Amino acid sequence: MGTAWPYRGGLAVYNERLAHQFQSEGHEVEIYTFTLQYPGFLFPGKTQYSEEPAPSDLKITRCVNSCNPFNWIRIGRKISHEAPDLLIIKFWLPFMGPCFGTIAALARRNGRTRVISILDNLIPHESRPGDHPFTWWFCRSVDGYMAMSQSVLSDVDKFKANIGKPRVFSPHPLYDNFGQPLSREEGCRYLGLDPARRYFLFFGLIRDYKGLDWLIEAFASFLQQGPADVRLIVAGEFYSNSEKYVELARRLNVFDRIEWKTAFVPDHEVRYYFAAADLIAQPYKSATQSGVTQIAYHFQKPMLVTNVGGLAEIVPDGKVGYVVEPDPKAIAAALLHFATAHPDFSSGLAAEREKYSWAVFTKNLLTLLNPSTPSTPSTPSNPSNPSTPSNPS
Repeated sequence: MGTAWPYRGGLAVYNERLAHQFQSEGHEVEIYTFTLQYPGFLFPGKTQYSEEPAPSDLKITRCVNSCNPFNWIRIGRKISHEAPDLLIIKFWLPFMGPCFGTIAALARRNGRTRVISILDNLIPHESRPGDHPFTWWFCRSVDGYMAMSQSVLSDVDKFKANIGKPRVFSPHPLYDNFGQPLSREEGCRYLGLDPARRYFLFFGLIRDYKGLDWLIEAFASFLQQGPADVRLIVAGEFYSNSEKYVELARRLNVFDRIEWKTAFVPDHEVRYYFAAADLIAQPYKSATQSGVTQIAYHFQKPMLVTNVGGLAEIVPDGKVGYVVEPDPKAIAAALLHFATAHPDFSSGLAAEREKYSWAVFTKNLLTLLNPSTPSTPSTPSNPSNPSTPSNPS
């Protein structure tokens, strides 16, 4: 249950890819998605809806209204009557807590259905009134958790409703559903870029916590010493005030050195941006994990991430790119090293990406249905209870 077509964005891509994986393993899968995901006044983007065609091989039912308690009761009772073995809810925002928590509570009353939540965040990057009670309401009706970073795993015990519940750490799997890699020339030609130049890429929805302002500052510093042929691509829709970023770039005299592709990037165009890019920059001010990292692994592109949240857990410094302190000067130094030393991260990227298969992810998730049974997952994963420290193996 969660975001899926006709809605757009990383949540929909994730849920649909997970459903495909379960189907490939022989499970019967249905996605319950929204008739109303957000009220219009709460949505910061231009549209919630995808222009991509509907997945032809998934059963997606639009039935959940995030704002209507009567709908929650009806859907919870419906799921309880259907009695699936497992209800998976991807949780990312406390606003969804009352809706998801009520549906989950009713669904599991049949004594059969277990509720597992995959956590993007349990404590949000950007706090709002009601965050704690909304999240508590959700947690009280969940049987177990899968966290994709150790920092989120540690947040589980901050809610008393989770004491004693099983949980597992398993890193975000690859986003391998954006097509095969393309040549650099193909990517540049599609985007109207000069293939003779080199490009740093900032990719994804632009929110303040993702540190685009730090990257612009770092890029300005880089250009004082680095090669003149390098450009920064900013690709993604603004979910925050765009003017402050534009003004910063103009004040630092780098506006014309930035390729501003500030519209939502549809799924079929993602591979062109990663084909054109030489380095993927994620200068986040706070983070748990990032789907952008897993797109970069799929396309085998080196990364620069800041040492916040769980990013350093999946980007080994010096092996697949750079892990730097969350500071524009540190970011600039890494950009300069990459552009002048020309390090080769290809072998490290190829080796690391093997850890992040969807088959391993679903295997780890299903251990939560019987957490007392010993398991030996083949990548970092650790079913645990609150008395047992959780560390990647």
